[in-house]
Amino acid sequence: MPSGFAGGFDLSAACAVADCGDDLATLDLLDALVRKSLVVADRTSERTRFSMLETIRQFAEEQLVARGEASEIRAAHSRYFAGREADIMALWDSPRQREAYDWFTTELANLRTAFRWAADQGDLDTAAVVATYAGFFGIGNEKYEPIGWAEELIEPASAVNHPRLAFLYVIASQCFMAGRVDDVVRYCDEGQIVFGRTRTVLPYGIEGVLGTAYVFVGQPDQWVAACRAALQRRGDAPVFTRVCLIYVLMFAGRREEAIIAADGLIETAEATRNPWAVWNSLLAYGAAFRDADPGRALDAFRRGLVVAQDSGSRFSELAASLARQEALQGDTASAFDHVALAVHSYHDSGNNTLTRQPLALLAFLLDQLGRHEPAATIAGFVRSVPGTALAVPEITTAITHLRKVLGEPAYESLAHKGATMTTAAMATYAYDQIDQARTTLEQPIDSLDQ
Repeated sequence: MPSGFAGGFDLSAACAVADCGDDLATLDLLDALVRKSLVVADRTSERTRFSMLETIRQFAEEQLVARGEASEIRAAHSRYFAGREADIMALWDSPRQREAYDWFTTELANLRTAFRWAADQGDLDTAAVVATYAGFFGIGNEKYEPIGWAEELIEPASAVNHPRLAFLYVIASQCFMAGRVDDVVRYCDEGQIVFGRTRTVLPYGIEGVLGTAYVFVGQPDQWVAACRAALQRRGDAPVFTRVCLIYVLMFAGRREEAIIAADGLIETAEATRNPWAVWNSLLAYGAAFRDADPGRALDAFRRGLVVAQDSGSRFSELAASLARQEALQGDTASAFDHVALAVHSYHDSGNNTLTRQPLALLAFLLDQLGRHEPAATIAGFVRSVPGTALAVPEITTAITHLRKVLGEPAYESLAHKGATMTTAAMATYAYDQIDQARTTLEQPIDSLDQ
């Protein structure tokens, strides 16, 4: 039975998969296996976690196959992890959100195994549950593998008009983080049709993200329309759909509408006691007031970053937004700190698309400091992704200036160099440029004049 798990398991999981109904008997069995060194018990956390050496696990798996019990165990394992959705989502929707993210990180290998088995066996119901809630958690703390699981199920779920089809489209649409803009547009277009046909509503208003692609193809008003349609369809104005609406209104240059939409948003989010709702509301609120009240925006971004980090959630967007606000308000040193944080967080998660946004700000900052050649190199890298200039309009100003100060041939040569760099190479290059720029900032003013 333990061989059915990937990456370990706890007592409750073992009991559920074994279907023995007797926790003490299962614990006795596990203790016996531990004493024989066939199972390892890790008691360093609040709940004891068991695991097997891979060679032993493979041997045990072969024994299950030989006895004809492997399929039953794998199916039970898959159903167990699909059945955890309600409990884990309830934990996530509380001040204990970090525990839910920790569970997801710990159990990702088991979730992968559960999804793979269900999908390969044609158990669409089980596979769709695992793909959607794992995808939801993955987006929440920047582990994007389950997005691919959702994409895999789009076709079979569409064929039977599965109840989770709309949810699958929302998760699949986040593949824009890997730079696949054409696929994202298709998922958004098809997903909007499904929402319009079925009147589906999703947990926490996450359908608001089904429109992200329209920004990258220069059509933010289509995302505005999608958010408004989602709010009209629901009637309960969930925080996250409002967050998406505010953000895209800013992308569309409709600042007054964004400020109106932000009214009361933070108070509504705080009433949920859900940290994810709170930090998203602070992010959107800061975006809405970025120009109208820079101090208020800066405070919102700073508060949001603390909440996100404390809750175990992703914080790349907040770090990037805070860096931009600090840069515009002249706090260059702190802006560099948060640019580095955002680049590292985005790159570490594999989000090659949004990594370019803090890099675009970095190019602008370097240009402002007279570091024109590295600025041009980074600008060449970031300009390859549509929508970056909408998120960081300062990059357009920087490129115009760099073309003038360097000359067109020199600029294009440096930009081409940047455009051919891998994301990993560019991240390393960016960290080095940030370190050099920090050194310059730390030098006494009179030493710079010499």
